[in-house]
Amino acid sequence: MAINKLSTYEPMPLGGVKERLDSDLITRSKDYLTKMESRHTIRDFSKRKVPFSVIENCIKLAALAPSGANRQPWHFAVISNPLVKSQIRSAAEREEQKFYSDIKKDDWLKALEPIGTHPNKPHLEVAPWLIVVFSERYGHLEDGSKQKNYYVPESVGIATGFLISALHLTGLYCLTHTPSPMGFLAKICNRPPSNKATLLLAVGHPAKNATVPRAAKIKKPVPEIISVF
Repeated sequence: MAINKLSTYEPMPLGGVKERLDSDLITRSKDYLTKMESRHTIRDFSKRKVPFSVIENCIKLAALAPSGANRQPWHFAVISNPLVKSQIRSAAEREEQKFYSDIKKDDWLKALEPIGTHPNKPHLEVAPWLIVVFSERYGHLEDGSKQKNYYVPESVGIATGFLISALHLTGLYCLTHTPSPMGFLAKICNRPPSNKATLLLAVGHPAKNATVPRAAKIKKPVPEIISVF
């Protein structure tokens, strides 16, 4: 679908601007940091259901992300059907087994050891929702012709960050999963050739016995990630 129907630039007032004191900005930024510091990727999910409206609102927030030429090159397939989740798990585990059995990936597998990953992915069936994030490499105009999308990986990456933040601030937990290759997801989700699966998110509440790897708590010190000029 073509998003930009305007052919010329038409500026309009920004609106909704609220002046804030620097002290207020500092307080709000610290509060947001504190809330996000409790975000963790988990693999142990509860079977407790999550209303679809919660997932829908989080995706609506993700869709507010900036994108190249405002083409919004993303699609979110949202799945709760047990049969479809089982299909996805079976296909993902087949690909993961190949990956973990490939001795050429020894360095990569060693890097994953402290995280505790393995080919078995029961969370893909236990978590109440799966969200498959698709990148749309091109769209279509009203006459059916192709319309190129720009900065697709960057745009979808930003939207995915919005989504993960929204899920966490809502009170949910998620697991980012990227089985390779991911072509089976487009087939299962009945997406067109323009769509390429980028990420698979398992979403829900944590199980009572949920754990996180100690290694995941170790973050780079601030001087290593910030340069001030």
